Amino acid sequence: MKAIDLRSDTVTLPSKEVREALMNAKLGDDVFQEDPTVNLLEKKAAQLSGKESALLVPSGTMGNLISFLVHCPRGTEAILGDQSHTFTYEAGGISAFGGIHSNQLKNEEDGSIKIDSIKNAIRIDNIHFPRTSLISLENTHNKCYGNPISKNYMDIVSNLAKENNIKLHVDGARIFNATVALNTTLSDLVQNIDSITFCLSKGLACPIGSIVCGSEDFIYEARRMRKALGGGMRQAGIIASAGLVALDNIVTQTQDDHINAKNLSKGIKSIEELDVDLDKVQTNILYCKLNTNKISPEDFLEKAKEKGILFFQYPAGQYRLVTHYGISRDDIDYVISSFKNILL
Repeated sequence: MKAIDLRSDTVTLPSKEVREALMNAKLGDDVFQEDPTVNLLEKKAAQLSGKESALLVPSGTMGNLISFLVHCPRGTEAILGDQSHTFTYEAGGISAFGGIHSNQLKNEEDGSIKIDSIKNAIRIDNIHFPRTSLISLENTHNKCYGNPISKNYMDIVSNLAKENNIKLHVDGARIFNATVALNTTLSDLVQNIDSITFCLSKGLACPIGSIVCGSEDFIYEARRMRKALGGGMRQAGIIASAGLVALDNIVTQTQDDHINAKNLSKGIKSIEELDVDLDKVQTNILYCKLNTNKISPEDFLEKAKEKGILFFQYPAGQYRLVTHYGISRDDIDYVISSFKNILL
């Protein structure tokens, strides 16, 4: 039985094109900045983001950590959302390794943070308080329905940051989902952002890697920080070659993922025992929940697994399903029919 794995867009396996790129990559020592494939990927990422420079790192978590470490001297404070990936899922790294105090503000349902809340959180210059060094946003927002954050909102936050001489970082793990949903380009969306990370491995059949983008001075310091964290890689062109394929296919694949998520959500909506808010399905992530007492949330999950359908329950009683490379329209139809059969 084929597994239809909707747990995350991190579960994608390399395509034939990616495997061929891995085999044929031109290699060098990236710590010496001599790997031609890495250099090409970083140049392309910088151009796409409209930033001066870019850096390949092993993971998005490391990319975010590096960005915080460069922007925030020890003992200073970073403002971020209470549902953000950095606060929730990155093992407290900014505090453990950077001595950075985090000020967690409430994320609204759309992933934004109220502007007045950010204004009020920026510290005045007083010896009792840590200095505010950074504001961090997430786009798209994983725990907030995969919602894309608009350029207008990010520009407002950017202006606020500049007025207070602090930096703005965007955790853009799924930023291309945002650009497709908002019908814009990456360079336009992040035009006024100081630094951004994005993942090559989410939904794109690329097995590893993330990119950090920013100014030349920022990336110079980020490269030093990557080395200190053990992220300096040697013949990393193998990774970069897959990343180049991912970036070449990113728009069309992301569009397919969004269509599949929409079709899946509509199918789920047609099932009386399940509930989903169609308006909140803007990208490749959807949340739904049971609308019946005929079966427990755990039993529904288990029966779906028996049919080869994998997804997560969180929080309790709510499910998250994510579309990505490797999930076809036929798979979506199978999931919908299987859910109907389980709930008969």
